[in-house]
Amino acid sequence: MPMKLSRRCVLSATASAVAVPALAGIARALDYPSRPVRIIEGFGGGGTPDLLARLTGQWLSERLRAPFVVENRTGAGGNIATAAVVAAPPDGYTLLAVTTANAINASLYDKLDFNFIRDIAPVSGTIRFPMVLLVNPSLPCTTFREFIAYAKANPGKINVASPGVGTPMHVAIELMKMMAELDLVHVPYRGPGVAFTDLLAGQVQAFVITLSTALGFIRTGKLRPLAVTGPKRSETLPDLPSVGEALPGFQATAWNGTGAPHDTPIPVIRLLSATIQDGYADPQIRTRINELGGEIVPMSAPEFGEFIAAETTKWARVVVFSGARAN
Repeated sequence: MPMKLSRRCVLSATASAVAVPALAGIARALDYPSRPVRIIEGFGGGGTPDLLARLTGQWLSERLRAPFVVENRTGAGGNIATAAVVAAPPDGYTLLAVTTANAINASLYDKLDFNFIRDIAPVSGTIRFPMVLLVNPSLPCTTFREFIAYAKANPGKINVASPGVGTPMHVAIELMKMMAELDLVHVPYRGPGVAFTDLLAGQVQAFVITLSTALGFIRTGKLRPLAVTGPKRSETLPDLPSVGEALPGFQATAWNGTGAPHDTPIPVIRLLSATIQDGYADPQIRTRINELGGEIVPMSAPEFGEFIAAETTKWARVVVFSGARAN
């Protein structure tokens, strides 16, 4: 017997079906995009933000039939790229590859020439990358609860590495210290390579890094993972607990999305947001992001804006607690 659909369901389905074409029609009325669009990225070629920006740009190019070209503007923890987008005309032809750094930098830097929340309009997010707490196997801890107990019994004696001051990994360590009342020594490095070498040699006892970067060391047994830092267990290592299971409310991830200059026309933002959301649902895009170690948590422009504001407030408290300042 055929299933009957309620009028509400039919109307809802119809609205969803026409939403993107309607937005495309509005954008066409604005003649957007009629020339190449730049996506400004702040951390350089080959890194995860760059790869994600290029993946997003390729999708937008194919769907909107105009070139979306990634331009790297490195330096100052992503602030140079952000300043370039803030200064660009708000016409949709300059976009920003947004990262966790944008939320952290608001309090990490004493003086910025922009206010990120005021000057950058959220377009779409988010792709999250869980991090992991690794320890040298010589440390007598096999669980995160044991790590907390050992740290409390040995204040100031555990050196925890990160890829640098103000990185998502650094503030995750500081959040851990703040919430669990731990006396850990943060040791910043310039990238993960030397940090892994020193962790393996026992020069530092622990390291917080993205799970995808650590997988090789974990699977060979050279380093011991204690917990992931995301809001839940990772599908990659489902038997590994999250920090939040022992420390309720703890959550720290590296994340990425897209922004535009403030006052960019709303129809343009809606078109870009809807098109990117379609990309997040595409099986090939999802597979590629999963291969990079990312997890897609789709957010519309308003949702992404709320998320950025919450992250900025959260990390401001942690930065103040840590006393960290940008070099």
